[in-house]
Amino acid sequence: MIKGLFETHIYVADLERSIDFYSNVLGLTQCHYEEERRIVFFWIGKPQEAMLGIWEKPKDEIDIRHFAFRCDVDDVLNKSIPFLEANNLKPYNFLKSGDHEPMVFAWMPALAIYFNDPDGHALEFIAILDGEAKPDLGVISYQDWLNI
Repeated sequence: MIKGLFETHIYVADLERSIDFYSNVLGLTQCHYEEERRIVFFWIGKPQEAMLGIWEKPKDEIDIRHFAFRCDVDDVLNKSIPFLEANNLKPYNFLKSGDHEPMVFAWMPALAIYFNDPDGHALEFIAILDGEAKPDLGVISYQDWLNI
């Protein structure tokens, strides 16, 4: 019955700042806005495929969330870091190697890089890799993935 995830919602402290970030930095298309309710909706990808709802709440009512944007492997590998750095966003991974290159979650397998929105929500660019999952490898560098 379930075919995918259609929408998710987050709370933010400053709706206008978040509209600017998700529209002008990440390039999402705004599809609905309600001033009275202090909410905005964005299409993720093609219109009517997936949606992000953003609600303004007082800062002390905001709990930090995580969600990932599906991307192509080439985009995560070659475009994500320059894009994030050009927009003053700090990419990070879970390799504990001191760098900020995309990493591989071998159990999927998927290539991913993380960054935060202005409220501290953990966002991710992720792309599913070809090949068989190797859960025993944990989180590894892309180069290590290519060498196995």
